[in-house]
Amino acid sequence: MVHKKLSIVAAIGLIAASALLGAAPAGADEVPETQVEPPRVELVLDVSGSMRADDIDGATRISVAKQAFNDVVDALPETTQLGIRVLGATYGGDNKKVGCKDTQQIVEVGPVNRVAAKNAIATLKPTGFTPIGLALRKAAEDLGDTGSARRIVLITDGEDTCTPPDPCTVARELAAQGTSLVVDTLGLTPDEKTRKQLVCISTATGGTYAAAQNGEELTDRIQQLVDRAALPPPVQPAAVEGAEDCTKAPLLAAGVYTDRELISEHRYYRVAVAPGQELRASVSIALDRELNRDYGVLLKAATAGGRELVRGVDAGSGRADVLSTGLRWSRAEPSDEDEDAEDAEDAAVVPEPEVCLIVSNSFASRTAAGAPGMPLELSVDLVEASDTPDAPGLGRGWLLLLVLAVAGLVAGVLAGWLTRWWVATWREN
Repeated sequence: MVHKKLSIVAAIGLIAASALLGAAPAGADEVPETQVEPPRVELVLDVSGSMRADDIDGATRISVAKQAFNDVVDALPETTQLGIRVLGATYGGDNKKVGCKDTQQIVEVGPVNRVAAKNAIATLKPTGFTPIGLALRKAAEDLGDTGSARRIVLITDGEDTCTPPDPCTVARELAAQGTSLVVDTLGLTPDEKTRKQLVCISTATGGTYAAAQNGEELTDRIQQLVDRAALPPPVQPAAVEGAEDCTKAPLLAAGVYTDRELISEHRYYRVAVAPGQELRASVSIALDRELNRDYGVLLKAATAGGRELVRGVDAGSGRADVLSTGLRWSRAEPSDEDEDAEDAEDAAVVPEPEVCLIVSNSFASRTAAGAPGMPLELSVDLVEASDTPDAPGLGRGWLLLLVLAVAGLVAGVLAGWLTRWWVATWREN
């Protein structure tokens, strides 16, 4: 969710539940099932000075990138909603304050115009700085927020040289807005530092990272990303905001939800579980930043009063993309005595009992502990209660005690009898 990952899902069109106590749970009938328009894609190309290097098949990086762009533009479907933005393309001076604002949209997002796109690409010359963070923010604005899936494909040969804003922070901010925006990154002959930054950007938004070492690889990678971007995601989880305690928690129906959780935070949600129903829940948290070693995520079901019912936990140490865990809990059918007592009351309706779901973590980080929190995906399902396996029945309190007592008595009698027999035999000899 998150994306591993992350990632990332079921149930199109779920909406966030109201956070008011007693509000109706989120449902799937309130959001249209179709996209308001086709997915929108913007290619963001680094045209900074480093793209002048002629280390790819004997040609400069920018010339290889241009050819790859032209090949991809020729292959795009007519219905593609495409835009192109560049960074570091116009200012060649030494004033960093000016150079770090150097990003422009050279093709507006809309039905692909091959001639206009190729002409715009042909005029590009490697020039200045590398303001990746700013370019990502501007690209998100270019794509707008129309409700359709949005994708940014970032192609660069180096890391950001204009921090702040830090590209990883920008990617987390964009993901935290709750809109359908994914950033895919493509490194052109990247070094290790660049690779780490591009992986951070893509991971934060549920995107992918790839590297290209030659022109053919670059063309293939861009084409794959654009083709993937042209397909809307099959499902859209609903955005929801967990509360700091159960009384204020949103009431959720069965479905898939997205939220964000700060390091060491607890987030609460409510689910109404009727008698005879079984609650099945799972959570995945995408680790979109560097964390200290040894960490875990906990999903717990509890009563409104705080009594724990069941829990699920996952833990990791070192490299991991996603932590996931789940739980299941059944509410028994009311007995005849319960039904008689209920009939004796004058109340016409007895509210369905609610269960609190609590998501918490044991993450720690020296450098990235603040907002926005890490993306989480919460899945909730309600099914008919299943019978709990009870054979051989040793887990049922008094029965277990009785079995142990009988076993102890039999063992004691046998031990005593064997001891007496052995002593009698020894004396006779």
